[in-house]
Amino acid sequence: MGDDSEWMKLPIDQKCEHKVWKARLNGYEEALKLFQRIEDEKSPEWGKYLGLIKKFVTDSNAVAQLKGLEAALAFIENAHVAGKTTGEVVSGVVTKVFNQPKARAKELGTDICLMYIEIEKAEVVQDELLKGLDNKNPKIVVACIEALRKALSEFGSKIVTLKPVVKILPKQFESREKAVRDEAKQLAIEIYKWIRDALRPPLQNINSVQLKELEEEWVKLPSSPPKQIRFLRSQQDLKAKFEQQQAQGEQSDGEDEEEPVAAVDPYELLEAVEILSKMPKDFYEKIEAKKWQERKEALEAVEALTKNPKLENGDYGDLVRALKKVVGKDANVMLVTMAAKCLAGLASGLRKKFGTYAGQVAPTILEKFKEKKPQVVQALQEAIDAIFHTTTLQNLSEDILGVMDNKNPSIKQQASLFLARSFRHCTQATLPKSVLKPLCAALIKQVNDSAPEVRDAAFEALGTAMKVVGEKAVNPFLTDLDKLKLDKIKECADKVELAGGKKGAGGGGGASGGGDKKPAARAPPPAEAPSKSSAPPKKTQTAASKSSAGPPKKGKPSSAAGGKTKKSSDSKEITETELSVEVCEDLAAGVLPASCLQQLDSANWKERLASMEEFQRAVETMDKAQMPCQALVRMLAKKPGWKETNFQVMQMKLHIVALIAQRGQFSKTSASVALDGLVDKVGDVKCGGNAKEGLTAIGQACSLPWTAEQAVSMVFAQKNPKNQAETLNWLANAIKEFGFTGINVKAFINNVKTALGATNPAVRTAAITLLGVMYLYMGAPLRMFFEDEKPALLAQIDAEFEKMQGQSPPAPIRFTKKAATEEEGDDGEEQEEEGGGGGGGQDIMDLLPRTDIGDKITSDLVSKIGDKNWKIRKEGLDEVAAIISEAKFITANIGELPLALKGRLGDSNKILVQQSLTILQQLATAMGPGLKQHVKALGIPVITVMGDSKPNVRAAALATLQAWVEQTGMKEWLEGEDLSEELKRENPFLRQEVLGWLAEKLPTLRTVPGDLMLCIPQLYACLEDRNGDVRKKAQDALPTFMMHLGYDKMNKATGKLKPASKDQVVGMLEKARAVMPAKPAAPAKAGGGKGSAEPSRAASASRSQPANEDFPDSKPETKKVRGGAAKKGAAAKKPAAKGMKDDEDRSGPIFILVPNAKEQRIKEEKQLKILKWNFNTPRDEYVEQLKTQMSTCFAKWLQDELFHFDFQRHVKAIGVMIERLESESEATISCLDLILKWFTLRFFDTNTTVLMKVLEYLKLMFAMLNRENYHLTEYEANSFVPYLILKVGESKDVVRKDVRAILTMLCKVYPASKVFPFLMDGTKSKNSKQRAECLEELGCLIESYGMNVCQPTPAKSLKEIAVHIGDRDTSVRNAALNTVVAVYNVCGEQVYKLIGNLSEKDMSMLEERIKRSAKKTPAAPAKQTATERSQREHPTNPNATFLRKPAQEDPNKLNQARQNAQHSESSHPSIPKEFQLDLDMIEMDQSRVCELPDLVQHKLDELLEPIMIPEPKMRAVSPHFDDLHNSTASTINFVISQVASGDINTSIQALAQIDEVLRQEDKAEVMSGHIDQFLIATFMQLRLIYSTHMADDRLDKKDIFKLYSCIIGNMLSLFSMESLAREASMGVLKDLMHGLITLMLDARVEDIEEGQQLIRSVNLLVIRVMEKSDQTNILSALLVLLQDSLVSTAGSPMLPELVMKCLWRMIRFLPETINNINLDRILLDVHNFMKVFPKEKLKQLKSDVPHRTLKTLLHTLCKLTGAKILDHLSMIENRNESELEAHLRRVVKHSGNLSGLKSDRGNEKTGLHTEDRMSKTKVSDILTEIFKKIGSKENTKEGLTELYEYKQKYSDVDLEPFLKNTSQFFQSYVERGLRMIESEREGKARIQTSAVIPQHGADSNLSSNNEELKPAVYYERLKILRQRQGLENTSRQGTGGGEDEPQQRPPISSLLSSKPSVASSTDMLHSKLSQLKESRELYQQEHNAHSHSPTHTHTRSASPAANLDDLKKRLERIKSNRQ
Repeated sequence: MGDDSEWMKLPIDQKCEHKVWKARLNGYEEALKLFQRIEDEKSPEWGKYLGLIKKFVTDSNAVAQLKGLEAALAFIENAHVAGKTTGEVVSGVVTKVFNQPKARAKELGTDICLMYIEIEKAEVVQDELLKGLDNKNPKIVVACIEALRKALSEFGSKIVTLKPVVKILPKQFESREKAVRDEAKQLAIEIYKWIRDALRPPLQNINSVQLKELEEEWVKLPSSPPKQIRFLRSQQDLKAKFEQQQAQGEQSDGEDEEEPVAAVDPYELLEAVEILSKMPKDFYEKIEAKKWQERKEALEAVEALTKNPKLENGDYGDLVRALKKVVGKDANVMLVTMAAKCLAGLASGLRKKFGTYAGQVAPTILEKFKEKKPQVVQALQEAIDAIFHTTTLQNLSEDILGVMDNKNPSIKQQASLFLARSFRHCTQATLPKSVLKPLCAALIKQVNDSAPEVRDAAFEALGTAMKVVGEKAVNPFLTDLDKLKLDKIKECADKVELAGGKKGAGGGGGASGGGDKKPAARAPPPAEAPSKSSAPPKKTQTAASKSSAGPPKKGKPSSAAGGKTKKSSDSKEITETELSVEVCEDLAAGVLPASCLQQLDSANWKERLASMEEFQRAVETMDKAQMPCQALVRMLAKKPGWKETNFQVMQMKLHIVALIAQRGQFSKTSASVALDGLVDKVGDVKCGGNAKEGLTAIGQACSLPWTAEQAVSMVFAQKNPKNQAETLNWLANAIKEFGFTGINVKAFINNVKTALGATNPAVRTAAITLLGVMYLYMGAPLRMFFEDEKPALLAQIDAEFEKMQGQSPPAPIRFTKKAATEEEGDDGEEQEEEGGGGGGGQDIMDLLPRTDIGDKITSDLVSKIGDKNWKIRKEGLDEVAAIISEAKFITANIGELPLALKGRLGDSNKILVQQSLTILQQLATAMGPGLKQHVKALGIPVITVMGDSKPNVRAAALATLQAWVEQTGMKEWLEGEDLSEELKRENPFLRQEVLGWLAEKLPTLRTVPGDLMLCIPQLYACLEDRNGDVRKKAQDALPTFMMHLGYDKMNKATGKLKPASKDQVVGMLEKARAVMPAKPAAPAKAGGGKGSAEPSRAASASRSQPANEDFPDSKPETKKVRGGAAKKGAAAKKPAAKGMKDDEDRSGPIFILVPNAKEQRIKEEKQLKILKWNFNTPRDEYVEQLKTQMSTCFAKWLQDELFHFDFQRHVKAIGVMIERLESESEATISCLDLILKWFTLRFFDTNTTVLMKVLEYLKLMFAMLNRENYHLTEYEANSFVPYLILKVGESKDVVRKDVRAILTMLCKVYPASKVFPFLMDGTKSKNSKQRAECLEELGCLIESYGMNVCQPTPAKSLKEIAVHIGDRDTSVRNAALNTVVAVYNVCGEQVYKLIGNLSEKDMSMLEERIKRSAKKTPAAPAKQTATERSQREHPTNPNATFLRKPAQEDPNKLNQARQNAQHSESSHPSIPKEFQLDLDMIEMDQSRVCELPDLVQHKLDELLEPIMIPEPKMRAVSPHFDDLHNSTASTINFVISQVASGDINTSIQALAQIDEVLRQEDKAEVMSGHIDQFLIATFMQLRLIYSTHMADDRLDKKDIFKLYSCIIGNMLSLFSMESLAREASMGVLKDLMHGLITLMLDARVEDIEEGQQLIRSVNLLVIRVMEKSDQTNILSALLVLLQDSLVSTAGSPMLPELVMKCLWRMIRFLPETINNINLDRILLDVHNFMKVFPKEKLKQLKSDVPHRTLKTLLHTLCKLTGAKILDHLSMIENRNESELEAHLRRVVKHSGNLSGLKSDRGNEKTGLHTEDRMSKTKVSDILTEIFKKIGSKENTKEGLTELYEYKQKYSDVDLEPFLKNTSQFFQSYVERGLRMIESEREGKARIQTSAVIPQHGADSNLSSNNEELKPAVYYERLKILRQRQGLENTSRQGTGGGEDEPQQRPPISSLLSSKPSVASSTDMLHSKLSQLKESRELYQQEHNAHSHSPTHTHTRSASPAANLDDLKKRLERIKSNRQ
């Protein structure tokens, strides 16, 4: 036992390998327990056993082996990695377990195999089991068969691939061992359950006894299909469903289980036979022999070969031609029969591969149906049926239509019967309207044929079609049939049984219905039918795309033009027989009053008019169903009818026609009666409008195409040019309204040509305009019709086309009645894969006159092309080229040409190869969509040419290929095996070209044929090709294949590769999976343009909304000719380059929001699964990694741009990212880490353009992050900030400035203390600029955020900074000194301790610098109060702290840098200025508090100059007010700052406190001056709720609702107090309105219970805001908001609508509010709006309301102010260029108000008369001067004295305008001053210096001036006043303008920049802060402003009368006091 204990101590995995079996047994037991215990399938523990599992199952000791098997089973079931062991373990099981005597061992072995299948390894298991069948040991064979049987019965035939199993079955039946044979029998029975009769063909040859036994067993099987009972891991959803069904006791007996039966096609299970080599050598001689016996021998030999059910692919061209010749020409009917059978055999054996030859053979067979003998007919039917299955009905439709008009009734009958049989195998998808329509038209002719058998066949075909696609789809084509015939068709439809279809016609279903003539139909493979049901559907949507080129011509004018819009089903286009006049009179008498009829033809026009009025009333009230339209119209046409001479009567008449057409069931018969009259009056000046209205109404009733055709032909039959011109104009307009659907171009072209040649210029112009409109829809092909016109005319036409270039046609707004409703339904059905939009193009292609050049392709020409002498071959090709170019457009019939050209593509002479390619390109353009049927014969050989060694030949081949694909779409190319056969050729050139081509095309397709799968083995081979280029192209193509086939299929396909290759390929698949492009979206349902009768033709749609994937957008640049797209079927399959594909889906989001993706990336980086973003220069693997990560969340096209080698593409991409920044902010944030990483790569580029664009984006992005309250994660910062800091040392100033600006913004979204260490690292750089800038930035941080930012400790960091004082570089030294000085300013003398020991020289420099700075700082910062210190810990605005910034000897760099940063930001309108989101409110206040001592000093020093006393005193009630007020103010600030808190409760409490204040009127006053601040906090909270809280499911919606209620309650209180409401500034109001309207539109709010109530309150609030706030500000805000909402596409489309509603409300109240509005500002806003949206652009918007709103606003203003409005354009620079001025002049002129204005213009811009004006101007100037002095500190006394004297001199002078807008304080100061002077002069020295401050009674116009009043608001007003003054006095030195000019300019210029900036609230806060430092000057300036602003307000006389009276009284009082 000693050794026993030894192994007991070993770990489990070692025991399992131990040489002692007991140890192993113990190890297996332990392992089993362990495996059952491990929870995590990905636990590292599993990895230890990977290599051991095979040993578990192959243990040599039987006892141990059993345990080992159990453990292995547990391992496979639970371990994620188990799949890797499949091959070795299963092979071990087969060889070592299946031969064990113990049943338990075999059972476990089988379980292991099944478990591997369950974990998705079915292929490998199956391969191993099949290998086991070759084992010598019968036991193993039996066990393997049994395992296969179990697998099949449990997992089903979808998972166990039956083909290889069926292949080996026959062999097992031959085994000597009975056990094997029995097991094989059981397996055969199991397989039969799954695939039924498909199993018969492969087992035909086994022993007959065995077969009989099997047959007996098979009969016993239940008929219901079996079900999968065990599921893969990936099928857990199915499993759950299955278990649920089990639980319900199988009630739903598998109805919802998909039918697995149809899945297996017996054809697939067969082995292909190669027959070409087995053909008799002398076949081709014999078949031409004179003796029929010899010919018969040859055919018999071939017939025997073609009986093989599956044939190997090869070149059957010659054989097919020989057989075709026999069928067509041989006189011996027996041989014809044999040849037909051979063809049928070939077709059914080759299936799709026969498609190439189908087109050649079908016409011959159809023609041959003239034979009467039944056996011939039957053989031909079999042949044509077999051929049908190798191609599509679409490809054959040409040939069928060709014989439909044949004189021989048998041919017609058989063609119809063939159609009937074919339809059975179609589905709605494979039988689209485009194919059905021409066929139905032909069949309808036959329904009326004289021969009964032809009629019956046609009925059967139509009935079948009806059954397949449904009555609704067929009815429009049957409108001309009478009821009897329709019933007959319906009867046929009921009898039809569809293949595999409605009545489950399983096996022979196809045959049984195939016409009674064919008992033995389709004999070859017995089970053809199911295959049909499985094969054709693959073809589903080909048909529609190939709108057949020729046929529609046949029924064009009659059936097509009308039929297109025929109203379907119930309406059955209203038809009427013509009624006689008498009948009409009776009918009319029944519905019209008698008097009306009597007076109709009265001689007195008034009576006729009265009659018309009665007529109209009657029509308006009549019931639609009862209206006898024709009778009414005939009454109108009755004498005098359309010759009516009185225009009033005529107008009524025409109007009534329109009414009848609109209201009644108006038929073409009625229309014909009326059209004459309408057309006759179209050109009439007075009646023309009504006539056109009538035409449009008839167009709606009877379809535009029909109406237009009738009208145009009528008008050109007359000679009246006015009518002709107007009809063409009407048509041009109507086409735009109705869309182009169904218009028969050919019908118009001749008339248009006539018009173009007309002598009357109006007719010519109208014709050219009409052509322009048609060009919108048709594109370039339209010009083809006019090639032979005169050059001058052509030039005019081209000019018109040029105008239309690039425009897309408007969406139709009118529809044919009925059709509109019903056809919208069909629209969707037909948007099939390549047809939809392409079809639009094809419509036009159908209209082109095509020539049939079949006859010109003579046999001589063909033999020439095949001549031995290359010169003759060349001649032949030249001739072909000439024939094609002469014909311009050709039909699909080109005779023998395809084979001849195919030969030339392989010509040894490369020149001829290229010439052939050129001809093929020519052919593509000429043939258009008909080209499809030649893809197999001619297209595929082009691909072969791509393997040529000469690049120019390859290029030509590629160009040809592209040209073909434009016409045919990709589907034809991908179907069948041709493409995979091409890729099999081991030619590197061919492979790389083809793969490159596929990689480009596949991403544009929505669906692909399943045959694409056949290319996969070749693709894998290419991945390992010797040639590097081939490998590269294959890798590029991999994701595009995967996008269609899916990863799983492709991964499965790797099973067949060698193990080494497999690992490599699987790795590549994983990579490809990451970058797999998304499938292009399905086209919009309305793709066809509503109601367009045939979406596949909806040319309108094809442009206006790309109706399919290959038709993204016919952008002008992609094709030289616009509409080249439409011209070529599914054009724009990326014709030139990427251009097209790019646009296809650029409208979609550019970032995809993948939940938790960022967290996943962070986790992966932490676990080191991916590279950490850390490098000196980016290596390829970093770039690749980033690409991979981006692929999941970036739009494919954007990623391509971002990683493009051309920097222009980068710039473009960043441009798009900037545009989408706002609209996709959430997604941007979710991809933020990747975006930042990509930008770090750009920092290593040398290209400045890109760099500047990058920085522009970053600034905007950080601003957005700041607004969204987002904070960067460590992960994001670490991978970005270090690289940004590198750029701080850039040599270019602009870059440095931008980087500094970004660093400043960065601190708002990432803690400054964390940015600090990055900057510290930056100071260690070798680049001196970088060191200096980093030091500067550190100084700024310390200055703004206090010492706390210094990480890890202040001492450590300062020592490092101080080192740089001794740097070589001056700028670095200075920067280091500045930074240390900044520290000194914050913590005083302590700085010396912190910096440690410096050299003497450095120390002396530092001390010197500190001394100098101390002199210049306003207050010594060493003794800071505690409160201030705490402030600094908060980030305060750097601009505010600059007051503490010491000046330095070199120009203060820090200051400069900050200033620059600011400038660069202000240049971009949407970057908010630097204020902190979180603490901004507190900051604003506190920075103001810091300033306070200065202000108070003024008061103490200059008691006698009261004007300088800071405004807060105005509300003082007690001497201590100062302190009291500051504390209130700071409290208010603090509370307000909490309103914007991210925590709901904090916010609610803050709001409650404010609400309490607002509700008590006496207290509400304290809020004055905080209004903007409060509103900003409020809408920030609104934004926060909208973007964050509402989306957060964890929050209780009740809380959010409560918060909303508080906000709205507060606002309502606030906006009920006008004095407070008026303080809200424009920018803030704009954002507030935006927030409120967004809230009203938030769908999520409605989901909250009281949502509706909330929205109602918001509504009320919006109205209140509009009423109470400053009217100028709110109007201005709404205008700006409207402009923004129209510019940005991101928000809800309802937003602009609601903003406009608000504007309309404002406009409604303008008459009351006009006097309080600053018109100059409003007009400036309108001007800016018009700059962004000039008139044309406005009109292009979807809705015309914005345009109307603007017009109404201007109109109302003009109406209210008259010509004076033109004086208010003062704020607009270069106003003569403004669209606004022109518009206003027009409006004013209209109102006739412009009379006196011109003379005034030269003088001052006021409305006064010239005489008064001179004196007024002088007065105002003198007074302005005086008030200026009073307002300035030095000259205030002098000013008052002057004013006193002036008043003495002109006692009647009116000071009121000058005092009106100043503060109460200022007014009383002036009053008091004047009184003092008066008393001095009179000798009474009553000096009143008591400084009693009057109560605050500020004019509501100017908000109360108190210390907290935001200078910014003043500043805004001041600026406006000053601007107005500056501009009015033309010289720009309006008082006070000089010192502030620079600040005044940027806003104006930015207002006029391309994107007008909006003073948003954030800008305002910024400006408030920055202006605090100038507060002293500001107060002075304000008083200046007050003192001289009145001049201008006076000129505006805008103050309401009440105000004037009030002020006059007040002045009177002052005067009386004085006296």
